[in-house]
Amino acid sequence: MSKVAVVYWSGTGNTQQMAEHIAKTANADIFTSAEFGSDKMDDYAGIAFGCPSMGAEVLEESEFAPMFDSVKGKLKGKKIALFGSYGWGDGEWMRNWDEECRAAGAYIFNDYVICNGAPAGDVFDALTDLANNLAKC
Repeated sequence: MSKVAVVYWSGTGNTQQMAEHIAKTANADIFTSAEFGSDKMDDYAGIAFGCPSMGAEVLEESEFAPMFDSVKGKLKGKKIALFGSYGWGDGEWMRNWDEECRAAGAYIFNDYVICNGAPAGDVFDALTDLANNLAKC
């Protein structure tokens, strides 16, 4: 079985809950964005990246975005999935992030999963599906 990872940043704990559920279900290594970088990309067959919406529906700018910018050059052909939480807006940050990953050549193996506030119910079902697909990478 190939190694898989979950990499996330969380401000309120909502995206962390999502990350922990995915990692536990997929038996994946889990990292905060501060613990992960481009040097680790080649170690994993699949990676689920998680970040909440911040400000005007953008990725968190001080920790997550710099890490993600550092791995963008290694996204071509890499199997990835995206997830995160938000408190306002309509998910624009996730649509933009998905487009950015596809433009970089990433293979998106699962629809992204987002939730408004804390994850519950159907969101956990979608996270379980994402995790099961991650485990197959």
